[in-house]
Amino acid sequence: MTSSDLWDEETAQGYDRTSAEMFAPQVLDPTVDFLAQLAGTGSALEFAIGTGRVAIPLSSKGIPVAGIELSQHMADQLRRKVPAAEDLPVVVGDMATATVPGQFSLVYVVFNSIGNLRTQDEQVECFRNAARHLSPGGRFVVELWVPGIRRFPPGQTAVPFAVTDRHVGFDTYDMVTQQGTSHHYRRSDDGGASYGYSNFRYIWPAECDLMARLAGLMLERRVADWDGSPFTSDSDKHVSVWRKPADLPVERDR
Repeated sequence: MTSSDLWDEETAQGYDRTSAEMFAPQVLDPTVDFLAQLAGTGSALEFAIGTGRVAIPLSSKGIPVAGIELSQHMADQLRRKVPAAEDLPVVVGDMATATVPGQFSLVYVVFNSIGNLRTQDEQVECFRNAARHLSPGGRFVVELWVPGIRRFPPGQTAVPFAVTDRHVGFDTYDMVTQQGTSHHYRRSDDGGASYGYSNFRYIWPAECDLMARLAGLMLERRVADWDGSPFTSDSDKHVSVWRKPADLPVERDR
């Protein structure tokens, strides 16, 4: 049983609208270009594929893309956009354990989604699951924010990540367990307000590297964003690429 929050139908139906900024060309185009370059002439597998924000434009570049998605409701939203399952097959299941037939030159998980797995053991298994799906020489890519706890004054437990006239969002952290919750307050056109939340476990970049090593993957590159800007001590997110050695035997499903 996964520890991840299971997104319901209402959340899935509103996902594209509430995440509209992530669909903007200046955000999405560099993401797709970065992943397409790594996939090359091979195929790609997206963990937590959601409604297809990244997978659909990536497949439009001629790259075969498959996905794993925990929420059937999110997968249903994707299927409304791409009705033919053979064009973008999706397995409904946990990205730490679910499998998809075949091998892939690229496995990726974006928009902090690996944090949806709320135990360290599950996150370790996610890296191992990526390695199982990779062909020798293939890459695993993770887009993940760096926990904002450097901004905590003494006694504070919350860090804002969005403050606009339409959306106020902040994260609360438990420093002992590495558990957190993202809180979202949104104002609607009629002046009303709604509240939503999602739970996560934050992971430090160095912890990701250790999880990758346990899965037999080697860090190849870490940048601050999809545009390739350098990752520094002040970066608030990272895009990391780990590579499966070409001479490593392929691990079959257990």
